Amino acid sequence: MRRAGGVGTVARFSATLLGGVALLAWSESSAQSQTTQGGNSLPPVTVDAPAQQSVRRAPTKRSDARVRSTSRRTTAPAAPQAETVAAQSQPSQPGVVPAFAGGQVAQGARLGMLGNTNTMKSPFNVTSYTDKFIRDQQAATGADALILDPSVRSTHPTGGIVDSFNIRGFPINEGNNGEFAFEGLYGIAPSYRIFTDYVERIEVLKGPSAALSGIAPNGGVGGVINVVPKRAGEDLTRLTASYGSAARFGGHWDVARRYGQGKEWGVRASGSLRGGDTPIDRQSETTGVGSLALDYQGERYRSWLYLIAQTDRFDAPSRPFLMTAGVPVPKAPDGRLNVTQPWEWSRINDQSVLWRNEYDVNDQVTLFADVGGSRTNVERFFGLPTITNAIGSTTSTPQFFGLSIDRHTYDGGVRARFDTGFVRHAVTFQASVYHDALHRRLTNGSPVTSNIYSPTVAPTQFANEISDRPRLSDSHLTGLSIADTLSVLDERVLLTLGVRRQGVEVNNYLSNVGTLMNASDKSATTPVVGLVVRPRDNVSLYANYIEGLSKGDVAPQGASNQGEVLAPYIAKQYEAGIKVDFGRIATTFSAFEISKASGELLAGRFSATAETQVRGLEFNVFGELRPDVRVLGGVSLLDGTLTKTAIAANVGHTPIGVPNVQANIGAEWDLPWVRGLTLNGAVIYTGRQFVDAANKQPIPDWTRLDLGARYTTAINGRKTVFRANVQNVTGESYWSSVASFGTFFLGAPRTYLLSMTVDM
Repeated sequence: MRRAGGVGTVARFSATLLGGVALLAWSESSAQSQTTQGGNSLPPVTVDAPAQQSVRRAPTKRSDARVRSTSRRTTAPAAPQAETVAAQSQPSQPGVVPAFAGGQVAQGARLGMLGNTNTMKSPFNVTSYTDKFIRDQQAATGADALILDPSVRSTHPTGGIVDSFNIRGFPINEGNNGEFAFEGLYGIAPSYRIFTDYVERIEVLKGPSAALSGIAPNGGVGGVINVVPKRAGEDLTRLTASYGSAARFGGHWDVARRYGQGKEWGVRASGSLRGGDTPIDRQSETTGVGSLALDYQGERYRSWLYLIAQTDRFDAPSRPFLMTAGVPVPKAPDGRLNVTQPWEWSRINDQSVLWRNEYDVNDQVTLFADVGGSRTNVERFFGLPTITNAIGSTTSTPQFFGLSIDRHTYDGGVRARFDTGFVRHAVTFQASVYHDALHRRLTNGSPVTSNIYSPTVAPTQFANEISDRPRLSDSHLTGLSIADTLSVLDERVLLTLGVRRQGVEVNNYLSNVGTLMNASDKSATTPVVGLVVRPRDNVSLYANYIEGLSKGDVAPQGASNQGEVLAPYIAKQYEAGIKVDFGRIATTFSAFEISKASGELLAGRFSATAETQVRGLEFNVFGELRPDVRVLGGVSLLDGTLTKTAIAANVGHTPIGVPNVQANIGAEWDLPWVRGLTLNGAVIYTGRQFVDAANKQPIPDWTRLDLGARYTTAINGRKTVFRANVQNVTGESYWSSVASFGTFFLGAPRTYLLSMTVDM
């Protein structure tokens, strides 16, 4: 049996750090203070000015349709703004889109090969969540950070080993090849979980995007989650100490510096160490994260180097459940209960690197080239529990799973800006190569029985670890793409046209043996058309047609064409909507339809005869209702339908895991009578979902309430923020979500989060 080592050491370290940070903040001499204070008086609260928002800015003829990825010329960072409680300002960073009013959401986001684009000029529904929002939510992972996006639902349990999602009714990141984009590229970010230590923005582009971002490694078509990494802006030294129930302590550091006569050299290092018992019974987790971002910002040449290493170790990790066919899904147990055995465990280590380069040939032409990759090592020993009856009995067979994932990404191209008459063009040409290789070894333990309402502890089993890992699969994805955004009338009308030719080469090998079982080398062409019409500066009407691309399934054992790899699946999206920027608050309303084929057995042959269609209406709102009140959330109405399937009785049914309603609303209020104190709360609602295509095994709808508070002050001139959050305040017991293959998950129990952050 393997146990996570060092939990006690982590707890002691974190407790010591908490005390040390507090002592340092209190003991700094007045000579080093940034403000002058009396010795016995409470220091005045310092506040951040809200992010600058141009509401009625007159357009200029030479303004770019796309936000440039960096400043063309190096300048010294601007002097820090005054701070406000309402919106804590971020250090200015080249290439990072500024925040909208309220500081929770950015004014734009990356659209794959098109680069950073202002929200009002984007023909897609895209939201970018800021580092300020992430820190105020005390979000440790990508799943935590996306909790208030009404189009997104996490499809893995709290206390689990994977961040997987459902976006617009379709799965994202459910396989072993991670589908998080990193600076717009697949193959860089860690495969299973994103920790927010190195995250400056988390962007969600909703809908398929094969022409913009390429084929997703696991075939996800519901959207793209892109990580914008932290990089050096203004000088920063930030220390955070944290606590989470039941006994999980942590410490986080974030340091940024710029050097050189023109501040052209930048360094940013961040990381954390967390460990201890979680609120889930018998479960403990230890994580360590380290990241380093180096950059050079010259007059014409710019370069970035990102390095990330992280480890995630669980004892008794939470697991999803399978349901025996024909048995009703039982009522959800208390979220603290855990059927995973205390001797089951998981160890995942990730290393990532990305080197980006840009060179301005002149004011109109920029060359770019990127190279990077990642390596993931997985060792775990646990089972997948199946509920066998209505009283919650389970059976599970622990399995040792040793997996190595190696991924490499290369891309390069040119961006050009020019005019033809009264039409302005922003053209991008890109060539890309992505490669992954998986090596795996599986061995089985002995079956274990338990019960979701009264978990039992079975005799200890030990993993039968074998070091040799035969090859399981590899993929080689190539792409050539070109896109042009044409604009007229001072960007009142913008038309985006693009196309990508994607090559998909896949090899599959016999499990635990490594001999080649089947191979496929196919290609597909996917277009994109997007239109934005801006009748007023603050109103955008938009529409798009875009396609997604997924690897074809492999015909299973028993099919007459066993081992055949189907041609890539093409998903199609039609979308139209309206965006309105009221100055301090913005809204987006959109309607969409996505259809995607999939493989199934029909008359003994496996072929792409099944089809899923999801139609939806989305409403998003973010910003400030007034200077001391901020809101973020929206509602997503989904109509999912199995339009084609081999089982005639299932035609017209709701697809697995697609709810009819997803609604979120979060709000913050700066109390006028206690300067520096902010109260926050969020309500999250998800409608009924099915775990089977026959729609006979539903899980009920659920609602969760989160509450929190933070207090911002200055202690001896050091900006200090205390945060307290309670997730699932009422302690609801609920099944939270369903993955595409029918596994479903227990919702998080009541959880307490505390932290203290000091800017040195």
